[in-house]
Amino acid sequence: MEVNPVALVMVPLLAVLAPLIAAAVGRVAKVPLVVFEILLGILVGPSVLGWVPADEFIAVLANLGLAMLFFMAGNEIDFGAITGRPLGRSSLGWVISLALGLIVGLVLAPSVEAGIFIGVALTSTALGTIMPMLRDAGELSTPFGRAVTAIGAAGEFGPLIAISLFLSGRKPLVAALVLIGFVVITGLAIWLASRGPHTRLHAIITATRHSSGQFAVRLVLLFVAALVCLSIAFGLDMLLGAFAAGVLYRVLLSGAPEADKEVIESKLEAVAFGFLVPIFFVYTGVTFDLASLISSPNALLLVPVFLVLFLVVRGLPGMLAAPLGASGDDRAAIALFSATGLPIIVAVTDIGLEEGALQPGTAAALVGAGMLSVLLFPLIALARRRKTLHGQTLPPDEGVHVPVEG
Repeated sequence: MEVNPVALVMVPLLAVLAPLIAAAVGRVAKVPLVVFEILLGILVGPSVLGWVPADEFIAVLANLGLAMLFFMAGNEIDFGAITGRPLGRSSLGWVISLALGLIVGLVLAPSVEAGIFIGVALTSTALGTIMPMLRDAGELSTPFGRAVTAIGAAGEFGPLIAISLFLSGRKPLVAALVLIGFVVITGLAIWLASRGPHTRLHAIITATRHSSGQFAVRLVLLFVAALVCLSIAFGLDMLLGAFAAGVLYRVLLSGAPEADKEVIESKLEAVAFGFLVPIFFVYTGVTFDLASLISSPNALLLVPVFLVLFLVVRGLPGMLAAPLGASGDDRAAIALFSATGLPIIVAVTDIGLEEGALQPGTAAALVGAGMLSVLLFPLIALARRRKTLHGQTLPPDEGVHVPVEG
C-alpha cells in the first residue's frame, strides 16, 4: 500500500485547523465542527485545489473513523432511559419514514434499485453527530434530549437494517435469515455481558486506566474489530457491527465504578473524536464529487429537493416521539434534529455507486444535502429549543425537571 505523504500530513493538519476555525466562527454563530472538517476536505481535495488526492491508506483510517462514530453512537445510548414511549414512538416514526422514503425514492429515481437507495438514505438520523451537540447543550438527561436520542437510535439502527435487507444483493428472505443470525449472535453476547458483575474485568480496567496497559481502550478495539468482521462475514454492512459493539461495551461496563467509566469515556472520546472521526469527515470532503454536482443542473436542483425531503420524510415522523406537552418550538426542534443526516447517507451512496445503481450526480446531491442538513438543522433546532427554555415553561414529562440551560 503506497502512502501519499501530502495526504498523510494535510488530513491531520485540517483536523487541527477545523476546531480553531469553529472556535473563531463560534463567536458569531455556533456551527457544528464537522461542517468545517468537510469543507476543508473539499477545499484541498481534487474538486478544488487538488492538493490531497484519494489515498488508500487515508481511506482505511476514514473507514475506521466511520466505524468508531457508530461505536460511540451505540455506546452513548442509555436504553434504560429511552425504553417505553420514546423508543416505541421513535421506532414507529422510522417505519413511517421508511415507507415515505421508498415511495419518494421510487417516484424520483429512474429505476427501482436507485429508488430503494434514495429511500433508505432519506430515513437516516446522524445520532453520532447529534449526541455531542446535545451533551454540550446539557440536554442528554432531559425529556427533550431523551426523545432526540431515541429518534437518533431508530434513525441510525433502522437504516442499517434496511441496508442489510434491501441493499445486500441477496434475496429478501435470505437477507432476513442472515440478519437474524447476526442479531442472535450479538444479542447473545449482549445478554451474557449483562448477566454478571464482571468484577475481575473491572479490576483489570481500573488497574490499567492510567498505565501503558490501557486495557479498556484495547478491549474497545477488539469489540469493534470482532463485530465488524462478524458483520462482514455475514455479508452485512460493517456499521451494523460497529453499532452493536458500542451497545455491547456499554452493557459490559454498566457495573463499573462511575469514576472508572468517566475516565474510560474520556479516553474513548479522545481516540474517536480526537483521531479517527475527524479523518472520516475530512476525507468525506476530499472524496466529495463536486464536479458531478456543479456540472449538472439537475443534480444541483436535487440538493434543495433532498434537503426538504429530509424534513418531510424523516423530520415530520420524528415528531411522534416528542415528549408529552412539548411546545411547538420543541416539536420543530425535534423534527430538525431527526432530519439531520450524513454518515449513513455517505455509506448508502458509496454502495449505490459501487453497484452502479446511483448516478454520480444523484449521489453527490444526496451527500451535499446531508452536509447542509448538518450545517443548518442543528443550529435552527437549538435556537428553537432555547426559545422554549428562555420564554416558556415546558410541562414536565415523567416528573423530570428541565434545567433552564443550553
